[in-house]
Amino acid sequence: MKKIGKFFAGVKKEMSRVRWPKKKDMVKYSLAILACIIVFAVFFVASDVIIAGIRTFVEENL
Repeated sequence: MKKIGKFFAGVKKEMSRVRWPKKKDMVKYSLAILACIIVFAVFFVASDVIIAGIRTFVEENL
């Protein structure tokens, strides 16, 4: 039990050293992540549509 108590005391000490981001920073980070997700989603959808179109074109013309 002593080891467990020591562990949680260490966790508490380390958590007090953590520099938590401010709300304004979190909003900026979240928007950046959402923008990246949207860009990648559009890229992969466009790639899929183009590849499917090429495949369909090739299959119809063979």
